[in-house]
Amino acid sequence: MTMRDEYRTKAAEFQARAAGESDRTTRLHFESLANDYQRLAELADRNAQLDLILRRRLRDPERKREPTGFARSSRRRVDL
Repeated sequence: MTMRDEYRTKAAEFQARAAGESDRTTRLHFESLANDYQRLAELADRNAQLDLILRRRLRDPERKREPTGFARSSRRRVDL
C-alpha cells in the first residue's frame, strides 16, 4: 500500500467518525483531520509523479543539461 493509499484510508476513517459524531466540536475536529489526510494523499500523489519524472530524466543519457543561471566570469585575476 502506498502512502497515498494510507492517507486516503485515514481520511475516510476520520470522515466516517465525523459522520457518526453527535458533538459538533468533535465532529469538526474529525472533519478537519479528514481534510488534512486528504491533502496529504494529494501531496503524496504529486510527489510520486515528480519522482517518476525525475527518474526518467536521470536515466536519459542524451539529456541536455540546462543552464543553472551562473555564468563563468570572463575576467582573469590579475595580481599586482
